Amino acid sequence: MWTRRGFVQSIPLVTGGLLPGIGFAAADMPASFKMPEEGEPHKRTWMAFVANDYVWSGRQIPDVKRNLALIAKTIARYEPVRMLVDPYDYGEAETLLEGLSSHAHPIELIECSTDDLWLRDTGPTFVEGSDGEKYGIDFNFNGWGGKQTHSLDAEVAGFITARAGAAIKVSSLVLEGGCFEIDGHGTAIMTKSCILNDNRNPAVSQSQVEEELKHLLGLRKIIWLEGIKGMDITDGHTDFYARFSARGKVLVSRDNYKKSHDYAVTRANISALKKAVDADGLELEVCVIDTPEVINEYYGVTDFAAGYIGYYVCNNAVIMQRFGDRSADRKAREIIAEAFPGRTIEQISIDAIASGGGSIHCATQQEPEISWLR
Repeated sequence: MWTRRGFVQSIPLVTGGLLPGIGFAAADMPASFKMPEEGEPHKRTWMAFVANDYVWSGRQIPDVKRNLALIAKTIARYEPVRMLVDPYDYGEAETLLEGLSSHAHPIELIECSTDDLWLRDTGPTFVEGSDGEKYGIDFNFNGWGGKQTHSLDAEVAGFITARAGAAIKVSSLVLEGGCFEIDGHGTAIMTKSCILNDNRNPAVSQSQVEEELKHLLGLRKIIWLEGIKGMDITDGHTDFYARFSARGKVLVSRDNYKKSHDYAVTRANISALKKAVDADGLELEVCVIDTPEVINEYYGVTDFAAGYIGYYVCNNAVIMQRFGDRSADRKAREIIAEAFPGRTIEQISIDAIASGGGSIHCATQQEPEISWLR
């Protein structure tokens, strides 16, 4: 089923942080926040049905939209989905969502114009405050350091937070949801190349960043990877390289193509994570997933994100990619299945979206069922 929803205007606002001009009264905000780990129960998943011609090529656009519909319908087998859609694209979204396989949970189409589809980066990061209320963190999306038009996307975090009935908490920092990966027990992995970058946070120190993010996400320890600047639009998002599968367990990507800049980066990541300890001082168990050797070149290869780390964990399932490399696809599925016992593994092809530099994880944003923490 699908249902139609409209716009909202009022957004409960809580601000705070390091930057001048952003202040708050202590009584206006909870003492602390905690971000639930992705595998905890979700209320729903948020997505955006969009492929604008000032971002995507004519060859990509039709299949990007089909890919988005496929992701939404697959997730909807396990939990509700809300999709932002421009009024101009509403009929097309409606048609594609009706035409694919049946689903058990509703997909709601919500009219809202966006520049691009990457709600992992533009949408809010949902957390629970120590007051027991749900908050959406707005990390001040700036187009990945000014690399892309983002006037519409800059408003997405506030819009979704309001639609979720949560209060918005505006961070002092500029970053994206793909910049960090958490284990739900106080440990995070982050890349310096995107967060400690002058195109996002000039003149902000690593210690200031850590203070802010520990407060907002409920962290005790941040493991920093060096990452790499300027080689992709994200400046090396963490969620392309390393993900927690459980407490103390990390899945990490390895690129075996020697001419790729990620050949060295992924090996540096593996080395760093094998030497790292979590917030409780325990060494990490690192499991390597090799990237595919073969990809679909139809949509272009310059920005193609070829890797299996961009999976999405929803209620009772993991939605992951396949690329047409039978051996690599099979091995990756086996590793993911072992890492997430008891969850159904859905492996789907979204090559048009991958050609734009992203993954299933990049195109989704979970809204947790906050009540589980109480």
